[in-house]
Amino acid sequence: MTDKVIENNQVTIMGEIVSGFSYSHEIFGEGFYMVDVRCQRLSESFDIIPVMVSERLLDVTQNYEGALICVNGQFRSYNRHEERKNRLVLSVFAREVEFVEEMEESSKTNQIYLDGYICKEPIYRKTPLGREIADLLLAVNRPYGKSDYIPCICWGRNARYANSFKVGERCAVWGRIQSREYMKKIDEENIERRVAFEVSVSKLELMENQAENSYEEMQYEESRS
Repeated sequence: MTDKVIENNQVTIMGEIVSGFSYSHEIFGEGFYMVDVRCQRLSESFDIIPVMVSERLLDVTQNYEGALICVNGQFRSYNRHEERKNRLVLSVFAREVEFVEEMEESSKTNQIYLDGYICKEPIYRKTPLGREIADLLLAVNRPYGKSDYIPCICWGRNARYANSFKVGERCAVWGRIQSREYMKKIDEENIERRVAFEVSVSKLELMENQAENSYEEMQYEESRS
């Protein structure tokens, strides 16, 4: 059962380490740390993706900035309470880490596959130039009754297709993790620059719900904005 659950959330990223390690938390004597990895897009731009890594996978006392790394793991979420409400925080949970000598041009540096359940009505809209966009929030099961809530963004025909999805339907998604900067108004005088993370969807499909994995609608308040 655990293996099946792990298979529903698979991430592979390759890129350059661009930060030091910062302490996150400890579970049963095992420390976990955050580090940022820069993944190149096909264009000249890139994504900065936060990775959570165990001190048992890497020597977190060392400085690896500039090193090239391949990470296999899962895209996970948790709610952090701030400013009197919860904020959804996302990162890649590393299960395997490997250093690489160089990045080949043909390398797929940022891939994700999710199998989960629609837990909010899709939000469909068009840009001023007429480009179609749909936002999805996917609940992806974890072992021991936990779930990760992953925001996904669809474009064009995928957006049109996703707009018909209903809460509770099971959906498979393929794509990449992207980072996006935005400005958050704190009060009348202060604006703060923040970074949001989401899955940019390249392919998606509805799947038949299985009895043992049936999804019950959860009361969940998204707090990305």
